[in-house]
Amino acid sequence: MNRRSFLALTPLAALPLVAIPLAGAEAQLAASPPRTPQDQADIAKVEAYLNGIHTMKARFLQVDANGRSIGGNVWMERPGRMRFEYDPPDRMLLVAGHGLLVYYDPAVQQTTNIFLSSTPLGLLLQDNLRLAGAVTVTGIARARGQLQVSLVRTARPKEGTITLIFATDPMTLRSWVITDAQGRRTQISLYDMTFGGHYPESMFTFVGPQFEHNQ
Repeated sequence: MNRRSFLALTPLAALPLVAIPLAGAEAQLAASPPRTPQDQADIAKVEAYLNGIHTMKARFLQVDANGRSIGGNVWMERPGRMRFEYDPPDRMLLVAGHGLLVYYDPAVQQTTNIFLSSTPLGLLLQDNLRLAGAVTVTGIARARGQLQVSLVRTARPKEGTITLIFATDPMTLRSWVITDAQGRRTQISLYDMTFGGHYPESMFTFVGPQFEHNQ
């Protein structure tokens, strides 16, 4: 992942994507903001599911707008913490914690810091997430066994959109897509997910190019 791909995580660009299609007539896009009883029921389910996650570990596959894919391990501890370790030979490190998103590129030995609150990814990590008020649901799409919910920060919608993609039986977060102001999209797909457990605070504090958690 080069510097441009990283900036796709920020409001300046977006995380990489191969779109997950919704099946023809089964797909329904809601108005913005959604207002039907089904929309509100689905929003409530998404809120309850995300707020019920405290810790998670998974393998991930990231696909960028040019079709380049790269895998790795991801840890999430809500609120506010996430860690991506990319597989060799890339070995990039992305750490969210203490209000910052920190990216380390070992190829150039360069670190980039941005405020987590200025990124679409920060919405996923919010404490007691409510999909109203400060967060606007811009669309809902449904297909058999799948639900997509797109979100923006109400006060700063141009920073980018995050679309969360769930399996619905049972409800499970499968991937998310970040779209930037230029329409560039990046997707992270999750698999081999495990929930619960305790992760040391050091995992979410950037102190240098350490990769000892990859186990």
